[in-house]
Amino acid sequence: MARILSIDYGKKRTGLAVTDPLQLIAGGLATVSTSELFDWLKAYIAREPVERIVIGEPRQPNGQPSENLARVQQFVNRWRKAVPDVPIEFYDERFTSVIAHQAMIDGGLRRKARQDKALVDEISATIILEDYMRSRK
Repeated sequence: MARILSIDYGKKRTGLAVTDPLQLIAGGLATVSTSELFDWLKAYIAREPVERIVIGEPRQPNGQPSENLARVQQFVNRWRKAVPDVPIEFYDERFTSVIAHQAMIDGGLRRKARQDKALVDEISATIILEDYMRSRK
């Protein structure tokens, strides 16, 4: 079985998470510069089999598109043209940053560690992936 990879796409940084090969456990993978994301993903997929990519669909709490949605859609369109054999799909990411911050507090991380935006992005990608996996069961 191949992995499922999730993306918490940001303007500057992007958090990534991935399942184990049996798709049982989701874990943080990395946070990369968004400008390097496309090439980073292609290199990762060359090393590890990936069944699909799940990307957070940024929406406001009321369901309206957020300002980041246009950037995410551009990335998805580019991916679908360049790498059609690895499907990419949207998944609602509302409140993942809030949940990530709460998880950091519950995990006992000090305030300084909770201010690490790269860590928040990676945890957010993990939450997106966990929610996606739960929704498939």
